[in-house]
Amino acid sequence: MEETARVANQELKLNGAGMRYKAIFKVYVGGLYLTERKTSAADALAAPGPKRITLVTMREISSDDLGRSFMEGLNKNSDRTEKTKIISQMQRLGEVFGSTPELKKGDVVTIDWLPGTGTLIAVNGKKITDAFPDLVFYNALLKIWLGDKPADGQLKRAMLGEKPEDFKRQ
Repeated sequence: MEETARVANQELKLNGAGMRYKAIFKVYVGGLYLTERKTSAADALAAPGPKRITLVTMREISSDDLGRSFMEGLNKNSDRTEKTKIISQMQRLGEVFGSTPELKKGDVVTIDWLPGTGTLIAVNGKKITDAFPDLVFYNALLKIWLGDKPADGQLKRAMLGEKPEDFKRQ
């Protein structure tokens, strides 16, 4: 992960990064970029300005598996009210993953929040969909990694800036 990323003409700092494991397998490295350091999920979600999640794949991932993982994470970490507000965007996201080819080892997925534009998703720097306009949707995506039921608890802590020596694997 780079120490900085340029999003919406603003330099963001790497808040934290870590490895996503599924069982014993390395799936991807995930990093969170914000305008200033945040150590709690609530503060990261409330942070103003642009934001970025970067995922660097460590193995091949089918678009079906990626889409299923995103939908599972959205459903686990969004309440009924949030899901009602973003249901059409969730459906569109499912369609995007359905039409996205398999990710290869080393591919880079970026999920950006651009104030005034919305959520943009790119693979290897190439935009794969038009903007999703709602901040509620971007925050629902962030909760996949930072929510109460994150994809990986160790990765959540790493993205919030804890160092690996500060915690033990759950």
